[in-house]
Amino acid sequence: MLTPSQATQYAYHFLEARAQSERLRPFPGKAKISIADAYLIARHIQAIRIAEGEVQLGRKIGFANNTLWEKYGKNEAIKGPIWTPLFNTTVRYLDVQHTLQSLQGAVQPRLGAEIIFKLATTPAPDASVEELADSLEWMAHGVEIVVSPFPNWRFDTTDAIAAFGLHGALLIGEPHQLASSTRHHLGSVLANTSVSLSCDGTLLSAGFGKNLLESPLHALWHLQQLLKSQPETTTLQAGEIVSTGTWNDPQAIAPGQTWSSAFSGAALAGLSMSFV
Repeated sequence: MLTPSQATQYAYHFLEARAQSERLRPFPGKAKISIADAYLIARHIQAIRIAEGEVQLGRKIGFANNTLWEKYGKNEAIKGPIWTPLFNTTVRYLDVQHTLQSLQGAVQPRLGAEIIFKLATTPAPDASVEELADSLEWMAHGVEIVVSPFPNWRFDTTDAIAAFGLHGALLIGEPHQLASSTRHHLGSVLANTSVSLSCDGTLLSAGFGKNLLESPLHALWHLQQLLKSQPETTTLQAGEIVSTGTWNDPQAIAPGQTWSSAFSGAALAGLSMSFV
């Protein structure tokens, strides 16, 4: 287990690399960094960012899409979801369906389509999927720019956890308030919904809600279980937003491109963004 001073050193190492848009090598095998060590580093990063004035808005679930686990992982495949805090400095709420987004400083950026939830009430740590649905205030479509400081997107789970969960930026579309009748069927509706991503009018990627550990709502439940296993952090709280994971294999993006998303199976408007 890392000591607090070692975790702090690693935290500043990752923060400096992010600030300078630098590439990093994954943790060497001889370092023997465990999952618990990686989350310790992440908590130190979280504390530093809060101390410097950033405001935590919620959490991001990474690798909720279990169809991607075998594709990623340098030494071994990803084995389950991870999480990272979301801060006001990387989250944008959009009031229009088309926007401009800068990729300045984004290292090896890729794009994923997601569903974002906001919690109206604090669910019990052992809440069921249905009880979690009852705790929701709204859902929205979002797109996440994920980044990787590791060459060729080659990393292990511990690297991803320490490197901000690979989070770059989150763009959130119009929130949809959830009626009680909607919450009751939310898991099944989203499981049977699909999303497509197009670049400059050409369809390049598609994904399905059922790939997120059965549905985005189930991904939220899995996050709560993960948080319960980490006594050093709090479980889900009222007012938090949660980015539930990318439905598609994230696609490489570059300045000059215009990307758009579209849903089938749920009454959610797509988003369009031009990258500069």
